[in-house]
Amino acid sequence: MRISQRARSVAPFYAMEFGKHAAALEAEGHHVVKLNLGEPDFGAPPAVREAMREAMDGRPMAYTAALGLPALRQAIAGFYRDRHGVEVDPGRVVVTAGASAALVLATAALVDPGDEVLIADPSYPCNRQIVESFGARVTLVPTTAESRYQLDTASVRAHWTDDTRGLMIATPSNPTGTSVPADELAALCGLAREREAWRIVDEIYLDLSDHDGRGRPPRTALTYDPDAVVINSFSKYFGMTGWRLGWCVVPEPLVPAMERLAQNYFLCASTPAQHAALTCFTPDALVVCEARRAEFLQRRAIVLDGLERIGLPVPVPPDGAFYVYFDVSGTGLTSWQFCERALHEAHVALTPGRDFGVGTAETHVRLSYAASAEELREGVGRLGKFVATLR
Repeated sequence: MRISQRARSVAPFYAMEFGKHAAALEAEGHHVVKLNLGEPDFGAPPAVREAMREAMDGRPMAYTAALGLPALRQAIAGFYRDRHGVEVDPGRVVVTAGASAALVLATAALVDPGDEVLIADPSYPCNRQIVESFGARVTLVPTTAESRYQLDTASVRAHWTDDTRGLMIATPSNPTGTSVPADELAALCGLAREREAWRIVDEIYLDLSDHDGRGRPPRTALTYDPDAVVINSFSKYFGMTGWRLGWCVVPEPLVPAMERLAQNYFLCASTPAQHAALTCFTPDALVVCEARRAEFLQRRAIVLDGLERIGLPVPVPPDGAFYVYFDVSGTGLTSWQFCERALHEAHVALTPGRDFGVGTAETHVRLSYAASAEELREGVGRLGKFVATLR
C-alpha cells in the first residue's frame, strides 16, 4: 500500500509515545507517575456529568448544525462577555470536535500551499503538523527566556518575509506555561494586521492563567484584535479532555468558509457533549472550575519547589496552563536520555523537548502538573533520587 508523503512526513507526538511506554510498564505491574500528558485529573464538573447522563436518556441524538448548537454558541459568547468583558456575536462562534478540529478548520480556511507561517520555538507540535499538512511552510522563530519563550515583535519582524501570511500564537503556551504579556500580544496582532496577515491565537489555557493583583482574569486576544481567530476548548479549564469539544471565534467574513469546511470534514461536534456543555457556564460549574484553578496553583508550587531542591532549573516559571519546562543540561543527559531513564529507572513519565521545537530540543523537558498533588509529590521525590544517581 502506498502511504502519502503527508502521512510519512508527520513526526510522532512524543508525549503520546512516552505514554504508550508508561502503559506497558503499568501492565507489568509498576506504578508509573504520569507527568507527560496535559490531562487534568479532575474530570468534568459534577453538574456537567449529570447533564450528560440526562442527555443520554434514550432521546434521538441527531446531528446539530455544522457550526454547533445555537444555545451553546450563545453561551460561549456570554462567557466572553461575563468573564473577559468582550462582546462576541454568537454567529462568529464555531463549535468543533475539540480545539484540534478548530485548528484544522481555521488552517484549512486560511492557508494555501507555499504560504509561510511564523510559530514560536518551542511550541505545541500538532500546530506545526496541521499547518504543514495544508502545504504551508512553518518557520520556527527562536525564542529565549527573556521573551518568556514566546514570539515578540522584534523576532517576528526579523523573520518576516514576502511569503509570510500569518502568525500562530499560543498564550499561555504548551510546553512552557508562559503567556505573552498583554501589551506585546496587542503589538504582535497589530503588526500582523498592518501587513494583512492572519492571526490564530490558541487560548485553550487562558482561563487557567493567573489573575492579576485585583483578582481579574487575563484578557482574551479579542480585546485587542477583534479579527483574530481565537481557539479554545472545553478540555482544560472545564476538565473535559475525552469529550472532544472545543470552539473558535472567527471574523464574520470567515464564517461561511468555516461552515462549509465543517460540513465536509466533521459534519458537527458530538451532539450529547454539546448539550451537556451548556451546563459548563452555570454558576455551580464555574465555581468548581475556579476552585480547580486554585488547586493548580498549589500543584505548581509543589513542582517548582521540588525541582529547585533537586537542582533542575526552570528558566521561566509558568503563569498559566499546567506545565513546567525545565532544563536538564546540567545532568549530562540530553532531554531524550533524561526522559527515557526517568521512565525506566524511576517510573516517572515526562516529555522531551524534541516534541516542541529545535532550540530546546536536547536541553529541556516538559512536566505536566495536571496530576494529583499526591502523585506530584511522589513523582518529584522519585526524580530527586534519580538525579542524585547521576551525580
